[in-house]
Amino acid sequence: MTLELHATPEEVMRAVETFEKFAREHGASEKAICGLMLALEECGSNVVNHALQGKASEKFQVTMERTGDAFVIQLRDRGPEYDPTLPPEGPSQPKDEDQCGGWGIQLVRRYTDEIRYARKGGENILRLIKRVGEEGKN
Repeated sequence: MTLELHATPEEVMRAVETFEKFAREHGASEKAICGLMLALEECGSNVVNHALQGKASEKFQVTMERTGDAFVIQLRDRGPEYDPTLPPEGPSQPKDEDQCGGWGIQLVRRYTDEIRYARKGGENILRLIKRVGEEGKN
């Protein structure tokens, strides 16, 4: 399933809600669904706020699929090249616990088994993979 979305918070939430339905229809556990919803919201928000700078006229794409023992969510955007899988420059975590931001990639890593990034044809392509077993339990 592929969604073409405008760069708005509402569209990010539409993708999250669509993924929730998709995952339920494909037998994912509540734990897997909740974790992937959080990961998708974080990554989608980063695309909207950073890559596309909140310009509602800009678009990005979210693809979701169930392949064998895994759920795969792919986000594609035409923003500046940015690989979130690389170690951050400077401290690995924000020093001030009250600081907003800087925790997103840790959250995504916690709820996925694999994160892949590629830059192709002027697009950022981020794949989030969660292995759930044949019955979708995990």
